[in-house]
Amino acid sequence: MALFKKMDNLEEEQNTEQLNGETEHVKVLIVGSGPAGYTAAIYAARANLQPVLYEGMEPGGQLTTTTDVENYPGYPQGIQGPDMMEDFKKQAERFGTDIRFGLATAADLSQRPYTITIDDKKKIQADALIIATGASAKYLGLESEDQFKGMGVSACATCDGFFYKNQDVAVVGGGDSAAEEALYLAGICNKVYMIHRRDQLRASQIMQERVFQSENIEILWNAQTKEVLGDENGVTGVRLQKTTGEEYDISVTGFFLAIGHKPNSDIFRDYLEMDETGYIKTTPGSTHTNLEGVFAAGDVQDSIYRQAVTAAGSGCKAALDAERWLAEKEFEAKKAAQKEEA
Repeated sequence: MALFKKMDNLEEEQNTEQLNGETEHVKVLIVGSGPAGYTAAIYAARANLQPVLYEGMEPGGQLTTTTDVENYPGYPQGIQGPDMMEDFKKQAERFGTDIRFGLATAADLSQRPYTITIDDKKKIQADALIIATGASAKYLGLESEDQFKGMGVSACATCDGFFYKNQDVAVVGGGDSAAEEALYLAGICNKVYMIHRRDQLRASQIMQERVFQSENIEILWNAQTKEVLGDENGVTGVRLQKTTGEEYDISVTGFFLAIGHKPNSDIFRDYLEMDETGYIKTTPGSTHTNLEGVFAAGDVQDSIYRQAVTAAGSGCKAALDAERWLAEKEFEAKKAAQKEEA
């Protein structure tokens, strides 16, 4: 099958060629190590592209901060997030992916091969680049919030909401994301508190109407979270402060942040088309960016779903897109060489 054909021996040697000391040339460079990055690595390695993958600051991505994962196909009993990402990593390594620890700190996409700087020192030149750097959930910055991450504090209701079935939970935020999370939780939880610091929601009108019509959603206006309460078993409540300064507690077992995500795309901003938030734009139905040979997969280009399974799927697509693009370029180069010889 042409999709997985063996590459030219010369190209295999070039793939690991060291250039000018701290500069290295590779055929496929993958930046990021969540479900998208590791899946891209699995497919690229099986296509004999000898991919190099840099894990970034958080090897395994956001799933390493998650405890039980029960909605990923193939794990009928569920699996711990870090264990799942370790399985992904081992599978990528099994097929020959060169996985390295390091953070992409700069990018020069002005010409091919593209250059990525790792840890402000080492430069990697890549014929094809797969960006799978993900997006980081925004948190309030509370010490207690950090203390109970994975023990009741979550930034993904669709990921973790099931664990709070028939319980009381809280959602922080007032935009469409917060409204959507609250509505999702309202379908499985006993009571949902929406904590909002203003006296009106920022969500679209139709989302506001759906929230107002949900009997088990209560909006706590003009309130900010001062502390997440809990014990050795997890979250037990939230201490709130009104704009008047008055403090009061609510009893909940789940505390969900819905104040937005920030895609980890800053170093590519000068070269790639992005939306106003920083999500990389890709051609619909593919992972192609506005630069040929540069592909984006996972949460760095997905502001809607942000699920492990969708990220893995887009990682697969990115590797296949990269392989086909490289094969096309190789064919064009050979054809041009034959024409020149003739």
